[in-house]
Amino acid sequence: MKVGLFGTGAYGLALSSILTNNNCEVVMWTKFQEEKELLESNRGNNQYIPNYKLPNNVIITTSVEECIKDKDLLIIAIPAAFVDSLCNEMKSYINNNHILIATKGIEQGTGLFMDQLVSKYLNTSNVAVISGPSFAIDLVTGMPAGLSIASKSAETITIVKNALQNNYIKLRDTNDITGIEICGSIKNVIALAAGMLDGLKANDSTKAMFITEAMHDMEEILDAFECNKRTVLSYAGIGDLILTCTSTKSRNFSFGKLIGEKPDRIKIEEYLKNKTVEGYYTLESIYQLLKDKEVTIPIIDLIYEIVVKGKDPELLLEFLVFKS
Repeated sequence: MKVGLFGTGAYGLALSSILTNNNCEVVMWTKFQEEKELLESNRGNNQYIPNYKLPNNVIITTSVEECIKDKDLLIIAIPAAFVDSLCNEMKSYINNNHILIATKGIEQGTGLFMDQLVSKYLNTSNVAVISGPSFAIDLVTGMPAGLSIASKSAETITIVKNALQNNYIKLRDTNDITGIEICGSIKNVIALAAGMLDGLKANDSTKAMFITEAMHDMEEILDAFECNKRTVLSYAGIGDLILTCTSTKSRNFSFGKLIGEKPDRIKIEEYLKNKTVEGYYTLESIYQLLKDKEVTIPIIDLIYEIVVKGKDPELLLEFLVFKS
């Protein structure tokens, strides 16, 4: 199978390892010439995944057309903030291609989920999204991992499974695209609060209480968007929630922990300047989307008040006890 993979960050590299293990022919796209040259010379990037090397037959390109031409599957694995501009570049070359979105998040300003953004620009009905508990650094180890895949196209699901599923990667499919995207986005926001609890020195019992409450809140959000509430039980739901809310490998968790330690605002701003924290940007979008729907999810409101408005993270401890 021929695959065009957009994104040479940590997750893009991790996906390339699975694809090449499954004997796919892979072309990887980066926007930056210097990154192309780095990957061609070093066959990896230790800043993202230490000691992982791309096979020599993986082609690196800065050409959108080359990454799309004659491919059986296209995968988008870049930060959410750049999907709009990439799709704008891709649209001239797309004609009902099979596209897998591995990007999690909601576009700021428009409130569009990633599949809506792709459909806005690209002429195809063969779109799938993938999400689940899968740190990039873990995927290259060959240890078992599970992911949720959602699409309205049975053919696209089959193609994605052929590309990615093997003796250590398991895919569970559904047609609840928006539900999978909501879970993949919201868990990053919830992880901010989980990190705050760690920064506040909360014990394991309190953290478990929080994750349980967060599951109920995610179910309410799914219901508000007319999704399948059982999607919260998927790899993209509880699976990714547990992973992201309990590991310092997560930037969202680490950023929340920093807030919980109550540093001066300068340290918080420096962290955001130097690292991409998807949960921070998703928080703004989901907060507004829920307001537009006139739906109140108290935990989202509280996280917004603490992270954006600078309120005391200690309020989270009080909230857990008195939340109805």
